[in-house]
Amino acid sequence: MAHTRSRKRRARRALRREVPSIVPVLADGAHFARMRSYGSFAFDDHGSYLRQLEGLLRALTAQQIHARVVLFDPVDYELFCQAEKLDPDTPDSRVRYVAEIAAAGTTMPYRGQPVERLLPQLREAHACRLTWQTGTEILARAGTCERCGTDIGKAAFDRAAQALALVLETAGGGTHHLVGSVAVPGASLVTALDVRRTPQGELHAQESAALALTTALAAGFATAGAGGLVLRTDAGPGGATAGSEGTGDDVVRGWALDQARCWLRPLTASEVFSAYCTDPATREPLAPEPGVDHAPGFALPHPGGGLHC
Repeated sequence: MAHTRSRKRRARRALRREVPSIVPVLADGAHFARMRSYGSFAFDDHGSYLRQLEGLLRALTAQQIHARVVLFDPVDYELFCQAEKLDPDTPDSRVRYVAEIAAAGTTMPYRGQPVERLLPQLREAHACRLTWQTGTEILARAGTCERCGTDIGKAAFDRAAQALALVLETAGGGTHHLVGSVAVPGASLVTALDVRRTPQGELHAQESAALALTTALAAGFATAGAGGLVLRTDAGPGGATAGSEGTGDDVVRGWALDQARCWLRPLTASEVFSAYCTDPATREPLAPEPGVDHAPGFALPHPGGGLHC
């Protein structure tokens, strides 16, 4: 009899390892404070909550259970409860919300990283998803050219992908960090992408971030929006970036969206310096970062034509 119970427990443990766990995360203090208004929420200190969260994730990993994390947005949660006519002050409602956002949103696998590394990664993944969603909606509404019938959204996306490929091809090998910022009707799309290019020309990047950046630029092309792209290349120990003289400094280059030509216009070195050393929120000047060289953007060959006849 004892042998049968032990066998059943082993079978349940084996089955449990086949079932993933989705763990919601309140990544910042403001979100945590909003959840404290619910009596059923068991925590009153964000630091303690994060320590318990990390302990849970490590315990799941130790049990060989695949764990994924997802950002918990209290405002979105309240809207979900209103739409579903649920009481937001219950654990069951929170579980239902997490299941919904895990199915439709961005989850991230937990790979044993400490919570201080996990939180910015999760915020970035969430931001990529929102950028992609907003940009995709804009491209879908772009319609077709009245004269030639071209699908403007698809043409804009193809052009953005071509522009990014040219930037990375010209930048050469090394580690590159790109940031795109585009103003479109009703929104501002800001997203980042880290790319490593091997000497053999192979590109290594997170697919979702690459898709988000391409979509943001495409939305700018489709709407003739204002914006730009910044490329920072890590020189590495004693290394040299494309077009540099081997100073060992990181090199920052930039481009602006050329609304008339639906393309990227290279910025001058002084324009790059001005853009990189200005606070985007206050427009106040920032001190130059040591070890960074501000260089002009590469001239990118125009593919010809535009998105509208």
